[in-house]
Amino acid sequence: MRTVAITGTRETGHRSLDDYSVLFTAYLAPFADGHFYIGGAKGIDTLSLAWLAENTEAHLAVVVPGTVAQQPAEARRVIVGVGARVRDVIELGAAELGTSAYHARNRWMVDHASMTIGFPHATQPSTGTWQTLNYTAAQGKPRLIVPV
Repeated sequence: MRTVAITGTRETGHRSLDDYSVLFTAYLAPFADGHFYIGGAKGIDTLSLAWLAENTEAHLAVVVPGTVAQQPAEARRVIVGVGARVRDVIELGAAELGTSAYHARNRWMVDHASMTIGFPHATQPSTGTWQTLNYTAAQGKPRLIVPV
């Protein structure tokens, strides 16, 4: 089974939900027969989780750096809202939710995936999304980059 890590910007308000649906249909649906690792943050994480839960039968796993309870309220609502469609919740147990904890979460997802699909906001090279995409490349794994 193909495993896909999803990474992306938290800044998603510059596009409509319909725009994201079109992007997810084009770039996630072709891989919907597999397993997705999705971070539990707001933005692309929650948008892609909700879309995949509603539009596919893919195996969905949410990966968080600490616990789900530590995630922003918006993200917790989506995780709970998709309910049983999330087959696995992986809590990595970080004591503090700083940059290093999120990078560790992203590396965990890449290490357990066969490829990464990234939705960066434009070309901001210093973001966690780009760190994850670059880590994917360093691991010799394919990456699909869909700027939003």
